[in-house]
Amino acid sequence: MRVLITGCHGQVGCSLTEQLAKCENITVLALDRDYLDITNQEAVKAAVAEFQPTIIINAAAHTAVDKAEDEVELSYAINRDGPKYLAQAAQDAEAAILHISTDYVFEGNKIGEYAESDITNPQGVYGESKLAGEVAVAQACDRHIILRTAWVFGENGNNFVKTMLRLGATRDSLSIVGDQFGGPTYAGDIANALIQIAKRITQGDAIEFGVYHFSGLPHVSWYEFAETIIDTAFEQGVISKKTSLTSITTEQYPTPAKRPSNSCLNTDKITNVFAIEASDWKLALDNIQAYTG
Repeated sequence: MRVLITGCHGQVGCSLTEQLAKCENITVLALDRDYLDITNQEAVKAAVAEFQPTIIINAAAHTAVDKAEDEVELSYAINRDGPKYLAQAAQDAEAAILHISTDYVFEGNKIGEYAESDITNPQGVYGESKLAGEVAVAQACDRHIILRTAWVFGENGNNFVKTMLRLGATRDSLSIVGDQFGGPTYAGDIANALIQIAKRITQGDAIEFGVYHFSGLPHVSWYEFAETIIDTAFEQGVISKKTSLTSITTEQYPTPAKRPSNSCLNTDKITNVFAIEASDWKLALDNIQAYTG
């Protein structure tokens, strides 16, 4: 198996690179934007033609949700055009492409969990550009897996867990949004899921290509997630005192881009097809010291 990873310095990209390095019989080319600008079609063509991957995993994205409202062209270049060029190159190389997407493709007001077949209706530039990327990938490459996820955290990069630990060490009290719900998802589990799928494809198994949801359970609010982080950090001695948390509404914490009130993704399909279970985000917090670096 020859795997080309883009966005290798992001949360999922780092985990992918680290996990694949431990696998036998896998050749990996992990690139960040300094080495491969995915918005440059000729550069993508050249990199794929030279390396000849059997699997392309696109972990590159413009994920600054609020900045995306102003950086529209950049968002579409990275989230739509880049994935399209990678998918076209994958098709030409007879490779498969695994592409990471997001819960933001949905409106976020459904009662209950979102299934892969539910109607998409993004509410901001980030979600719109990511949905455009999904469509572009599906149209450009027959052998594609689009993996929608949500609330990603890990040891690398910036994320909610790291923010809570940093603020928890210095603040006596914090106000956290309590009316937005989703499944926190450990980046290492996303990487592992992608690797399992890549191996199945490479083995020549009959694969149901298309869209899959992968995120964490149990579903919680940001407030409940923060509460678990602070409690765990205090129990493990990462912070010396428990920060007082107050639950607030979305209206009390205005942001340039609208956030989904419901980011809960149903993960039954990926479990039924690939035997991949939902991310256990509480287990991923067991060694909470790892998120303080």
